[in-house]
Amino acid sequence: MSTTNNRRFPAEWEKQQGILLCFPHNGNDWPGKYEAIQWAFVEFIKKAANFEQVFLVVADEKLKGKVIEMLQTAHVIVENVSFIIHKTNRSWMRDSGPILVKNGTKREALNFNFNGWAKYKNFQLDKHVPNKVADFLKIPLTQVKYKGKPVIVEGGAIDVNGKGTLLTSEECLMHPSVQVRNPGFTKADYEVIFKEYLGITNVIWLKDGIEGDDTHGHIDDLCRFVNEDTIVTVVESDPNDNNYMPLQENLKILQNATLENGLSPKIVTLPMPKRLEFGGLRIPASYANFLILNNCVLVPTFNDANDRIALNIIADCFPKREIIGISAIDLIWGFGTLHCLSQQIPEQKTNF
Repeated sequence: MSTTNNRRFPAEWEKQQGILLCFPHNGNDWPGKYEAIQWAFVEFIKKAANFEQVFLVVADEKLKGKVIEMLQTAHVIVENVSFIIHKTNRSWMRDSGPILVKNGTKREALNFNFNGWAKYKNFQLDKHVPNKVADFLKIPLTQVKYKGKPVIVEGGAIDVNGKGTLLTSEECLMHPSVQVRNPGFTKADYEVIFKEYLGITNVIWLKDGIEGDDTHGHIDDLCRFVNEDTIVTVVESDPNDNNYMPLQENLKILQNATLENGLSPKIVTLPMPKRLEFGGLRIPASYANFLILNNCVLVPTFNDANDRIALNIIADCFPKREIIGISAIDLIWGFGTLHCLSQQIPEQKTNF
């Protein structure tokens, strides 16, 4: 593999051109909740469009017309919404959308070969999202490969500080038998790929994700960088909850971790909302699934007493940004919320 590039994956808090979203066009991810989901999504778009451009994938012209009417009804700044026409299987842009990096002074879109989280068969439409988005933005697209084979890594599986350190989980990328993305890959293989394509020199490997996570261990429900040397991580206060021990183990890993500069990260703990169930299944509700935009942070809330505590903790982490809670009680029935549904588009110009 060539190392003659200057790729860097910008941190989410760096200046963004906009945010990529995809309007849901079938209710299969939210059984019985599709009507509510559409309006929840309009509210999500409204909040984002107040701060930056929204690049909105819609299935066809008919849906585009319907969405524009809904946006106007909700008094969304429609001029801040750009439409990309493409039919998808699902709306989880964090995972099926491209990951945009800086390569020298230019932007480059990376296609990490989405395959339905190595779980679902119907992802053939989602596979084309990176190409459609890159074409729309007029950014070159690179398919991520290693030893001649496509590499599969979802955006929700990784989080970075923009300086060379990446967070991920063993459950997602290293499990030998469940939702195996890249059979036979070692940690060393992943670290070579992360260095080549994302400019990563230091990887912090956590263990298991939260219970009920359809993706099997995505990091964006567990812990996130909030600045280059501070990580927030979720903890469960109930010792009888199945999340208690795994989250304590991850906390210890973070407390013993080092950043790319050899220093220890600052660790901030976030509570978990009380257990949420739907149809006999545990739903992976987590405050760590917040979304950082220009000048604001959108935080999922769950009609829970810990909503206020989580919002205050996140506000302390982002003193210069507005902190806005978004009710995710409907969105979470699809096993994900604000961060899972979005992918940031870093701006062209940046200070290196």
